[in-house]
Amino acid sequence: MENRTLQATFTAAAAMFVVYCNALAVPLIVLVTAMLVDYITGIASAFINRELSSKVGLRGIIKKISYIALVVVAMGADYLIYGGFSAINIQFDYNMWFGVLVTIWLVINEMISILENLVRIGVPVPVFLTKLISRLKTQADKEIK
Repeated sequence: MENRTLQATFTAAAAMFVVYCNALAVPLIVLVTAMLVDYITGIASAFINRELSSKVGLRGIIKKISYIALVVVAMGADYLIYGGFSAINIQFDYNMWFGVLVTIWLVINEMISILENLVRIGVPVPVFLTKLISRLKTQADKEIK
């Protein structure tokens, strides 16, 4: 009985989150996936290069959690702006602009870190991919400024 209640609660919370974050759901899933891949490639790189450290690993986990906090802050800004304009009868079709922008910026940072980890592991990374990711980062930085 308890298991079903927990399952129903989790499902309802997840559904509410997806509805609230309609445009942000996919970028958030991509961000979490990129964070996991970055962490795993970082551990692999540290292991291969004999630099494995629990202190550095914990710092990485804290950094990843902080990324999620940053997205939550951006979502809060979106909510406040959208709510404020709605209160004065100005309607927007899109209400997650800052949340999406910050999430995509973080995904790009994670991709850069993954590429760096792969290079440190010894994986040959195509130059065009590194240049593409750098261009995306430059463009995202321009949008944020």
